Amino acid sequence: MLSGIRIVEICGIGPGPFCAMHLADLGADVIAVERAASGPLGAAKAAGSVLNRGKRSVVADLKTEAGREMVMRLIEDADALIEGMRPGVMERLGLGPQACLARNPRLVYGRMTCWGQDGPLSQAAGHDNNYIALSGALYHNGGAAEPPSSAITLVGDIGGGALYLAVGLLSGILNSRSTGKGTVVDAAIVDGSAHMMQLLLGMKPAGVVAEERGKSMHDSSHFYATYRCADGHFVTVGAIESQFHQLLLQKLGLADDARFAQWDRARWPELQRHLAEVFASRTRDEWRALLEGTDVCFGPVLSPDEAATHPHNVARGIYFERDGYLQASPAPRFDGKALPAGALPLRGQHTEEISTACRRCIGHADAMDGGHHGNSGDPVLQPRRCRTTPG
Repeated sequence: MLSGIRIVEICGIGPGPFCAMHLADLGADVIAVERAASGPLGAAKAAGSVLNRGKRSVVADLKTEAGREMVMRLIEDADALIEGMRPGVMERLGLGPQACLARNPRLVYGRMTCWGQDGPLSQAAGHDNNYIALSGALYHNGGAAEPPSSAITLVGDIGGGALYLAVGLLSGILNSRSTGKGTVVDAAIVDGSAHMMQLLLGMKPAGVVAEERGKSMHDSSHFYATYRCADGHFVTVGAIESQFHQLLLQKLGLADDARFAQWDRARWPELQRHLAEVFASRTRDEWRALLEGTDVCFGPVLSPDEAATHPHNVARGIYFERDGYLQASPAPRFDGKALPAGALPLRGQHTEEISTACRRCIGHADAMDGGHHGNSGDPVLQPRRCRTTPG
């Protein structure tokens, strides 16, 4: 779907590499610029290299002139660059937006940060739970009796960071192709995770979401909750709509229990305790046999390994194993089919190939299809491409 789009990624950790992998999954030509491997593994796959899926890998030392010049040569024909350094680091390397846009005025310069390029916390370290705590996205995760719990990296790094950067880059590329002008995308996790709160913020005036933790439908009701089963596993129910709530009560043998008035908030703690006793009476698989696939809005809590073997996920091919990793298939689907997942490159696997191609282009102007901004009479929609490299 993104064939013809080239992304240069200055490799970091977490959300930046995930964003680049997601774009590679969708068909973009992603060149990952990595540091040289250290230790006994040499050029072997490093832990976490599953995020390099579908990319081409080159090694460059950005502290050297040669390394920086390699990046500059790569961005000459790129649609976008991704970097995830602290604010100011790329500028100190001579690879900041001003320098890169001078080399390629069409470039979309994507910046993945924790707190943003400015503000009092812009230079502070942090991790996913810190960002979503500050943005308000962590507040309602859990009931009143326990501390809020984060979903590891999902809400901040991936949801509020990587995916917002991907949307920003694609928006910038569309704008660049229509105007010929690049842009700088500031994708801060604190911004994105706050924006993700918009649905909940819209529910506050109706009273569905309360200001106080443990007082909202999502963190205190009996019909939207996670319950422990007899075998120590967990299940979820989300029977919000009245017809689903009634069906849940029927399945549990509680349809005639007058206590279960759905919106009597004063009784929610008591009703949740009662359902906790009910769900603790059977195993997760027993509850699956009774409730899965019905309209009670039910889901078993599965580990990733368990999720990979669930019949629904197997039928859709959501997970697969390759290169020693359990991996999730690219998403979303197009015309009912998931796009094929690319291979995992070795660190630096494509360094010589890409370096040779760049040297060839520099030495032979006729290797380029037209001028820097395009060819065939269209200065915008057909960016310069090197014939010696894919894309």
